[in-house]
Amino acid sequence: MPAAAPTLRCPNVSPSPRGPPGVSAQALLENVPSVLLAPVPLALLQPIFTRIATHVAHARPELFNRLGAHAGKRFLIDPTDLPFVLVLTPLPERPLLTAHRRHERVAHAAAIAGTFFNLLDMIDGSLDGDALFFSRDLRVSGDTEAVVALRNALDDFEGSALDSVVASFGPLSRPAGLALSVVRSVRGK
Repeated sequence: MPAAAPTLRCPNVSPSPRGPPGVSAQALLENVPSVLLAPVPLALLQPIFTRIATHVAHARPELFNRLGAHAGKRFLIDPTDLPFVLVLTPLPERPLLTAHRRHERVAHAAAIAGTFFNLLDMIDGSLDGDALFFSRDLRVSGDTEAVVALRNALDDFEGSALDSVVASFGPLSRPAGLALSVVRSVRGK
């Protein structure tokens, strides 16, 4: 008798009203970034991250200047549902945003961890970092003073930091913004 095929488990699976388990639209959307990015070599993504950091630093230097003594520190940003982590070194003259696979042990002064969409909404200002922290949807470790300085810099950011990130895509910023809006509206944000 042939062996049964392995069952794949998907987070946020909910029973379908028609019988077998089904995946909700929200669960599907929340897993899309991870599924799409898992096979992509980080070398292909790195120029995008470099462009984002450089664009934001040039367009909004006050964000990096507001960090003061913490500007040279390395912040590990861990979107827990993505196949990689990011390290931000917010030097005003030459910011770095680098991607690393999860198995790498990357030196950092402070770490911020949460789901991709929670981190995105926090950067955009539509979710409060303090509320995420106290609900345990956001985890902070290491130099908490540096994390508070980064949070304050984002809070003082005039407009949306996420809009500056989207603008870094140049001619593709309009489609990127539209895709982000569609995903966020389906998620109910």
